[in-house]
Amino acid sequence: MLDHVTLRVRDLAATRRFYIAALAPLGYTVGYEGVHDGAGVLGFAGDSPAGAHIDTWFVDRTAPLSGPTHLCWRAETRADVDAFHAAALAAGGRNNGAPGLRPHYHAHYYGAFVIDPDGHNVEAVCHSAA
Repeated sequence: MLDHVTLRVRDLAATRRFYIAALAPLGYTVGYEGVHDGAGVLGFAGDSPAGAHIDTWFVDRTAPLSGPTHLCWRAETRADVDAFHAAALAAGGRNNGAPGLRPHYHAHYYGAFVIDPDGHNVEAVCHSAA
């Protein structure tokens, strides 16, 4: 089981603005902000069966940057996937796949993809039937 992921980013302030908007529909909030070893650190927490848990970290480092990579957050509903996509685009993300079924993954795979400020392909997915 994955506990958390950390990405190095160019501009932590831009990353913060983007992900506050994009992850809000999925129930994520800023769970930590601080400085470690001279670098800004930002953590996002989502609800889990055990309670809020920071599973997504961003570190303000110019070199080496991470990625580009792919990150995907699970959504409870298809409407949450739609809201993620709309919020991410409104926050400056670039469309990389509109919300919809991706039956080549499985029959109920409903996802949406956006390119974030650092070029990462970020996604929200709902695995439930409509």
